[in-house]
Amino acid sequence: MAMTAQAPDVKLRVAGVSKTFRRRDDQLLVLDNVSFDVRAGEFFAIVGPSGCGKTTFLRIVQGLEEPTGGSILLSGKPLVGPGPDRGFVFQDDSLFPWRTVLRNVTFGNELRGEPRAAAERSARSIISLVGLGGFESHYPHELSGGMRQRVNLARAINIEPDILLMDEPFASLDALTREAMQQELLRIVAQTGKTVLFITHQIDEAVLLADRIAVFTARPGRLMCTLDVDLPRPRSLQAKRSARFQGIVDRVWNLIAESHGGPVSE
Repeated sequence: MAMTAQAPDVKLRVAGVSKTFRRRDDQLLVLDNVSFDVRAGEFFAIVGPSGCGKTTFLRIVQGLEEPTGGSILLSGKPLVGPGPDRGFVFQDDSLFPWRTVLRNVTFGNELRGEPRAAAERSARSIISLVGLGGFESHYPHELSGGMRQRVNLARAINIEPDILLMDEPFASLDALTREAMQQELLRIVAQTGKTVLFITHQIDEAVLLADRIAVFTARPGRLMCTLDVDLPRPRSLQAKRSARFQGIVDRVWNLIAESHGGPVSE
C-alpha cells in the first residue's frame, strides 16, 4: 500500500492494516482493513468485543507481529520490528524479580547501551513521577500490584518513547487499586505529554482516560467508528457520576452490541 503524507500533528498513522493467522490449511482473519490516525499527545483507546483483535493490533504496532496487509507510520517513519520509539506496558507487570525497582526501570536503557549514570538519573526522576520515590532499592516481591504496575510504567517511560502502548495494564488489579491507577495515569500523562494507545475491556475506563475511542467490531476486527470524548480535563472519578459521562458509555456499549447483532437501546 502506498504511503500517504502524514500531517505534522499525527503521531501514529494506521493505513489498511489486516492480519490473517495461517495454521496448516486453515486461515483466520483477525483484523480487516483497519485505518485511523493518533494525534501527537493524544490518549487514544481501543475497545471492542473479546476476540476482536485488539491485543493483536497492539502487538503489530509494537513490532511483535507482522501485518498481513497495510502499513503503520510512527512519527512519519514506517515501523519495522520492535524499537525503543515504543514503550510497552503489559497486562502483567513482567518485572525481573532479581532486580530492584531502579534496576528494572533502567533495563531498557541498558539494552540500548546508554551510560548507566544518565539512565539512573532519569530513572530516579521518573520513579518519583510515578509516586515511588524512596522505593528505588525495593524488589518486586516487596511491592503491591499497583506499585509494580507503576514500575512497569516508569520502565516504559524511561526509554523516552514516541508512544506508550498499554495492553489492559490494570486488568489484574482489584477495583479500588484500578481506580487509583487510572487517576495516576491521568496525572502522569498530563505531566509528560506522552501519546498513548490504550487497550481495555472496560468501557468506563476508556471514557475516563481517553481523548478519543476507537470501537472495533466482533472478529474480524474492523474499525466501526471513532468517538470524541468531549469531557473537560483534568478528569477525576467524579466525572463518572455525570450524565454526560454515562451517555458516552451507553453509546459505546450500544455500538459494541450492534457489532454483535444484538439489541441496541433507544
